[in-house]
Amino acid sequence: MNEVKKPKKPLIFYYGIVLLIVVLFNSIVMPMLLERQVKEVDYGTFMTMIDEGNIGLVKISDSENQITFTDKEQKQVYKTGMVEDPTRTERLHKAGAQFSGEIIEEPNMLLSFLATWVLPLVVFYAFGHFMTKKMMNKAGGNNSMMFNMGKSNAKVYVKSSNGIKFSDVAGEDEAKENLTEIVDYLHDPAKYTDIGASMPKGILLVGPPGTGKTMLAKAVAGEANVPFFSMSGSEFVEMFVGMGASKVRDLFKQAKEKAPCIVFIDEIDAIGGKRSNGSISGGHDEREQTLNQLLTEMDGFEGNTGVIILAATNRPETLDPALTRPGRFDRRVPVELPDLKGREEILRVHAKKIKVEPGVDLSHIARMASGASGAELANIVNEAALRAVRNGRNRASQADLEESIEVVIAGYQKKNAILTDKEKMVVAYHEIGHALVAARQSNSAPVQKITIVPRTSGALGYTMQVDEGNRYLMTKEEIENKICTYTGGRAAEEVAVGTITTGASNDIEQATKLARAMITRYGMSDNFDMVAMETVTNQYLGGDASLACSAETQTEIDRQVVDVVKKQHEKAVQILLDNRTKLDQLAQYLYEHETITGDEFMKILNV
Repeated sequence: MNEVKKPKKPLIFYYGIVLLIVVLFNSIVMPMLLERQVKEVDYGTFMTMIDEGNIGLVKISDSENQITFTDKEQKQVYKTGMVEDPTRTERLHKAGAQFSGEIIEEPNMLLSFLATWVLPLVVFYAFGHFMTKKMMNKAGGNNSMMFNMGKSNAKVYVKSSNGIKFSDVAGEDEAKENLTEIVDYLHDPAKYTDIGASMPKGILLVGPPGTGKTMLAKAVAGEANVPFFSMSGSEFVEMFVGMGASKVRDLFKQAKEKAPCIVFIDEIDAIGGKRSNGSISGGHDEREQTLNQLLTEMDGFEGNTGVIILAATNRPETLDPALTRPGRFDRRVPVELPDLKGREEILRVHAKKIKVEPGVDLSHIARMASGASGAELANIVNEAALRAVRNGRNRASQADLEESIEVVIAGYQKKNAILTDKEKMVVAYHEIGHALVAARQSNSAPVQKITIVPRTSGALGYTMQVDEGNRYLMTKEEIENKICTYTGGRAAEEVAVGTITTGASNDIEQATKLARAMITRYGMSDNFDMVAMETVTNQYLGGDASLACSAETQTEIDRQVVDVVKKQHEKAVQILLDNRTKLDQLAQYLYEHETITGDEFMKILNV
């Protein structure tokens, strides 16, 4: 879509133009208007006028060889050439002529007054009236506040044949299928009105950040080839009470004028949050007035007017029930993180925008990027292209794409982080501990890569595991194995080094989080059975959870979490003790090479 941007110039720019016009008029035009026309005559006419006594002012210029003079009443200026005449001065005196250095004409007083005083005032008054009217129109009419505060300022994208289409949005097949009906309605509304059906007034796109909600909205407008209004929810909120409601009115007014069209409100939770009960603030703050106006506007037009309202949010649980009820946002379209097939499709879309080497395996990259959003996948492809340029190549390779995943996950390699030999060996044992525990357990994801190269995220090394396909469910045993793998790094330090370090802080956090989720959310505890002890308050923004139980129950939960992690920690220690020779051999190999692949790891392990 092509965004329509209106050029904006400051007010001082227009005042400068008016001032320039006035200055030029007074300095150039006015002298030309006031200048007296000079009539050129021969010397004989000059002598005749002297004899008749019809001479007023006289100026004799020897350098210019010219005589300038006026008649007796000084109404006309004449000029003539110099002629050798010894009696000229005496005759001029007798005729009553007055000799002057300059022949000055008295200007027309009325014309001078009009040009000097009246004209500038008229110009400035007309300009001020024009600017006032223009600002009033921008503010939404005579009843709106000045300075554009009542204007919606929505970004307008005009019809565009080369805009974003559904083919440009990959990995969201279900969402596209849901929105195809809207496109069909905008193309052929009669098909729906004939049967008496009406389109949903509003469609709510929900999902994690970076999954393509805004792009889907633009794709709907691109497929339907209709104007597209885009505005963020935070743009409605102003310092002055009532401005948000005014912007809502203006937005819907513009939409109705350009129907059929699509109105997209991004991050609608900024204005659509649940309203308070009014016990403290009275329920009349700016956000609530804006929401009330939005509810009123959505009730004020029928579903067949050709205006489709799309909104996006990653916090649907915070929206006011009045906004999500049928008749307002009738349909909710989930835009989730892509699965393996979707990630591969997204990578292919973005890989078309850069030059890649033949034979690049995007399916392998998609497996490595498990859990990545569409925006993160686009960033991975871009990072691969940047890495290729840094290395002096004009095409991105498989290695560039794999390294870019590590950049997104763990950050860039830290060139200036130099570990001591002892620290480097501890990190090698730590990472091999993770990999070895994972490899000796069933149903664990295969090891893809092990490295002890420090990263800018603070990680001194990491072990990458890649699942072969999509995983939607995890058994209790698989979660316990994952916890055991998290504890494998600390267990390796205990077994091989004889002490523990701070390097396991993130492992401890992840293991504890999984163990607590087993007990409080997944019902994998014999004591609590299928009772939810905590609820997820925001599934799309980190999945924050809140406990809903007594203090005594929380104490019991803490005890069981410790028991689960401790049991898996002991299991990891035992696995490493049973494979002590391989642990030392693999740690030494990693210490020497710093980075090894999963194939190298398995080859040494199985020898």
